[in-house]
Order: sequence, then C-alpha cells, then structure tokens
Amino acid sequence: MPTAIIAEDEAILRTQLATKLAKLWPELEIVAQVEDGAAALEALEEHAPDFMFLDIRMPEMTGVEVARHVGARSRVVFVTAYDEYAIQAFEAGAVDYVLKPATDDRLSLTIGRLKEKLAVQPQDLTAVLARISEQLGPKRERLQWIKATVGQNLRLIPVADVLFFQSDEKYTRVVTPDGEALIKTPIRELLDGLDPEVFWQIHRSTLVNVNAIAAVTRDFRGQAHVKIKGTDDTLVVSRIYSHLFKQM
Repeated sequence: MPTAIIAEDEAILRTQLATKLAKLWPELEIVAQVEDGAAALEALEEHAPDFMFLDIRMPEMTGVEVARHVGARSRVVFVTAYDEYAIQAFEAGAVDYVLKPATDDRLSLTIGRLKEKLAVQPQDLTAVLARISEQLGPKRERLQWIKATVGQNLRLIPVADVLFFQSDEKYTRVVTPDGEALIKTPIRELLDGLDPEVFWQIHRSTLVNVNAIAAVTRDFRGQAHVKIKGTDDTLVVSRIYSHLFKQM
C-alpha cells in the first residue's frame, strides 16, 4: 500500500486535501498530517513515505527547503498557489504540483502520474530546488558580523570566526575559538542571513560552520556527532540532517 505525508499550515486546506485523496485514491495511506516544514522532515524520518505533499509557504521551513532535504528518499508534490516555482521543479522531473484549491480533475491527473512513478527510483532534485529556494521571498545580504553582548559590552564577531550557533532557551549561543556570547536572534532568522554552503543546520537548534568540523562519528545507535576543531565540543546531528554526512 503506498503511503504519503501532507504538510500544510492551513488546517482547512490540509483536511480538504486529505479528504480528496481518500476519495480519489483510497489505496493511499496518509501516515501523517503536519503543519510546518520541520515537522514534515520528522515525519519523513519516522514513516519513510512514498510521497510527500508539500505546501511551498510554511513556517519553520518552506516546502522547497523541505524537498531539498528529502533528496531521493521520497517523491514530492507541491500543493501551492505559487505555480511559477512548482512548474520549474516539475519540469526538472520527478515531482508534480497541484495549485490551490486542488480540484478533483487536477488531483486525479497527479495521482495517475504518481502511480506510474511508484516503480521508479525517486530523483534527487537538490540542485534545481536550491535555485528555486533562492527565488522565494526577497534576497538578503549575507551577514558579515554578529552583534553580541558580552557582560556589559557589545562585541562585533566576524561571522567567519563563528564555530557554531546553538539555541539556549531564550538566547542563541555564538561560539568562537575565543569563547562564546549570547544573542537574541533565533536560529531560523540566522539561517536567512548565513551562507548555506558554509553554515549547515544539523539540528533544529544548531548551525555549524563546516570549516570548523574536525570529524563526524556515529554511536552504537547510528546517531551522528560532529566534533568541533580546537574544542571539546561535540554536537548531535538530528536524524533529519544526517544525510549531509553520508559521504563522510
């Protein structure tokens, strides 16, 4: 029996899509319905579905960002009002798109395509999705400095000097070879300003400078851990980001 995850932040639209899929494709089992991108990745790890129906605009992570992490582990369908982005991904192959509100006729066409792809290995669209992701929303200048409070002083920390960022309750730790400081900027906002080729998200609460990685190890459960150069720090890699280190 084929399986699927639905990720849509609007509850009414999420329920409508699940209802239509149940009517048009009763053999399809919806194993999870979630409302944001991070939860979609967690559901991917838990259920390993054949298909993921992703809204492009979602909290935590956009549908395109989620699809970049999915790689070749599942087949992605974008359910979105932003047809120009979905069409680009569709034309690259291996994904489909449905415009909101999804009609029975269009969804039936998608179902037919997905049934044909069940016997085919999903393609990895990471490269094309990276280009589409850059088009979503206004582009921002890359962060060059981090303004952090150390005691009573304001410190300007060059981004290149940061080993990793890690959420710590109400604050975010900024760790450098010289020590650490606290800022109020959450991880999600930092992601928008940092170079994704340099700073990798390895956990919902952690961003690491790839140049600071000394080694990657795995424990007896297969959980990956990142050792940071010149420190005693070892950072846990969440399962949803473990694919980043498959070649290491």
